[in-house]
Amino acid sequence: MTKSPTDLSSGLHGSILAVDYGRARIGLALADSETRMPHPLSTLQRINRNEDMRRLRELVREHGVKQIVVGLPLRLDGTRGEMAEEVEGFAQRLRKQIGVPVEMVDERLTSWEAERLLEELQGRFIRDDKLPGGRKSKKVQAKMTVDAVAAAVILKEYLERQGQAHEHEKA
Repeated sequence: MTKSPTDLSSGLHGSILAVDYGRARIGLALADSETRMPHPLSTLQRINRNEDMRRLRELVREHGVKQIVVGLPLRLDGTRGEMAEEVEGFAQRLRKQIGVPVEMVDERLTSWEAERLLEELQGRFIRDDKLPGGRKSKKVQAKMTVDAVAAAVILKEYLERQGQAHEHEKA
């Protein structure tokens, strides 16, 4: 039986979590390993390292995540900058504190693609965490949505590359 993307939030086992790391927010997307259909999950407003890890550990447990994919922000020429180093440190903390495999994937242009997709979809099917203390401005809501969609784009590209590698192994 094939599950719809909306079933992913019910805690199915074998999910893959994608992370679009940022200094202010962390975009999250999820795909079940069976359906391999990524969808934006939420955006976490950063608090501090310990609290961020606690919330991510909770999401991993809740959704039965077996693997995490973290977007690596390389420069357009493929070199690593300061942000790439920061993201690699974050991925190391995930490996140690969450205890599931973590893979880094090139995320160049994912934010641009996410913004383009959001324009096409006009923000439908996207849900964000609510910040304590009230409403967010439309600009903040849009940015937070872009982060979650960027994570879904990272996951989509990762799954496509994984599928291509699997096809080459068969040949």
